[in-house]
Amino acid sequence: MKFVDEVEVTVIAGKGGNGAVSFRREKFVPKGGPDGGDGGKGGSVFIVATKQLSTLSDLRYQKIIKAKNGENGKGKDRYGKKGEDVIIRVPVGTIVRKKNDNSILYDLTEHAQKVEIAKGGKGGKGNKHFATPTNRAPYQAEEGEKGEEIELLLELKLLADVGLLGFPNAGKSTFISVVSNATPKISDYPFTTLTPNLGVVDIDIGKSFVIADVPGLIEGAHTGKGLGIQFLKHIERTKILLHLIDISCLNAETIAENYFKIRKELEKFNKDILEKEEILALTKIDIIDLEEAENIANKVEKIIGTKPYLLSSVTKYGVKEIISLICDKLF
Repeated sequence: MKFVDEVEVTVIAGKGGNGAVSFRREKFVPKGGPDGGDGGKGGSVFIVATKQLSTLSDLRYQKIIKAKNGENGKGKDRYGKKGEDVIIRVPVGTIVRKKNDNSILYDLTEHAQKVEIAKGGKGGKGNKHFATPTNRAPYQAEEGEKGEEIELLLELKLLADVGLLGFPNAGKSTFISVVSNATPKISDYPFTTLTPNLGVVDIDIGKSFVIADVPGLIEGAHTGKGLGIQFLKHIERTKILLHLIDISCLNAETIAENYFKIRKELEKFNKDILEKEEILALTKIDIIDLEEAENIANKVEKIIGTKPYLLSSVTKYGVKEIISLICDKLF
């Protein structure tokens, strides 16, 4: 299934049914009064967040979603039936915005969270409500009200505890495949990860955390270049950033430059992201001697002020240490 994280949809609640104009027509009741029933309320449109969905794909081609109209009232004081409601199911983490001004209406962060997004119109009153001492046979009834209509922008932001940072081919997909239940596509070319992957890392009974591997960044990602803009908006919700940098260039200055480029993209998109806890690791150390990797890490520390951890997802070197460090920060 193709990952879809943003859709536009128009929702229309049902119109209320019209009130009825009716009079009692019974044998031996020559002056029967008005008995027009009220129209039924129009159906409303609700949005419900669920863990059972991971994308907005189901709504991709539904441009208009409309609830049923209420039935008209009938004679003999019979009310019209209420219009059937419509429930739109979306993944947990969906933000509901007004399309016209991009303002946030709801941020659905909990399973089974339910909101009424468009209220059905009220049913019109039947003519029995308009009888007076001076007008005992009113031919007046109300029309049902229109239901609310609104154009929405639904935007999904992944809910994860840990977000993986790094340029394409930094080893993020391999790492998440090793430590979690995620099975991302892995290959040695840029932008292997075209859609976000979520993995659950089980630590102990009842203890786990969610890690997100999302499309790699390139310079200028904050302006929408490459796949980075998809990544940046998902990383906003994470608690910890795990920044992975490929050590294969064997140059501490280049590694530090890549580190600062990523940090710059984060700052330009949302400087608050830089306040998150961060863990830095040099990946693919299995391709060089361990002593050489440690020397590179020491040089990187002198340049950026933070010593990176050493990591190989292939040999599992450093994996347990990083998972333990994440747990210390989360729990």
